[in-house]
This record gives sequence, structure tokens and C-alpha cells, in this order.
Amino acid sequence: MAHFAKIDEKNIVELVVVVDNDKLLDEFKEENEFLGIQYLKSIFGESTNWVQTSYNHKFRGRMASPGLIYNSELDIFMSQKKYPSWTYSEEVKDFIPPTPYPFDGDKYEWDEDNKVWIKTLF
Repeated sequence: MAHFAKIDEKNIVELVVVVDNDKLLDEFKEENEFLGIQYLKSIFGESTNWVQTSYNHKFRGRMASPGLIYNSELDIFMSQKKYPSWTYSEEVKDFIPPTPYPFDGDKYEWDEDNKVWIKTLF
């Protein structure tokens, strides 16, 4: 089974669908993403935008899900950046804060103004 993400004009994932592998096979019996996109456009409309995603995280960073962003420059699906100071980590495939979260059993919230974790009372 192949998975495809429907993305809107801002490259935000709206929907993820499953397509039978046989819909992607070309004349050489090899999977072709373009054929999957054409198949989905025939169902959902020519103006829709589709990008294949990997359930096993084999390509495009991670599995797409609604709300994630498709970054066409990096050719990956990624979460939306929560704070301006956070940077994208290729290693974890997500945005990370400049200071790691303190895993000490307490709960913290990010303080963007001071760029530190603040312990919460709840």
C-alpha cells in the first residue's frame, strides 16, 4: 500500500490516503509516484496537490499527517515551527529548542522571550 498526502496552497497536509500499489505501477512494473498522483487527481480533482509519504519513514523525513507541513525545498514533512528560536534538526526530523527540555519529572513550558524552560505548577 502506498500513502499520499493532500496538501493545500500553503503546503499544509489536509488528508492522508492509501492507494493500492497496482495504481502506481508503470509499464516496467515499477512504482511511480506520478502515476499515484494522477490516479488521485482523477478522484479528487485536477486542482488537488499530492505528495507521496512513507509509512516506514523511508523517505521525506517522516509519515505525513494532517497539520504537518510539506517543505518542498527539503522534500520532507515536518511539524510547524512553534517558536522563532527553535531550529530544524535533521537528526530528530523536527524543530528543537535552543535548550533541551529538562526531563526531571516536572512539567515545563517554553518561555520564548528568555529562551528558557519555566517549570509549571500544573
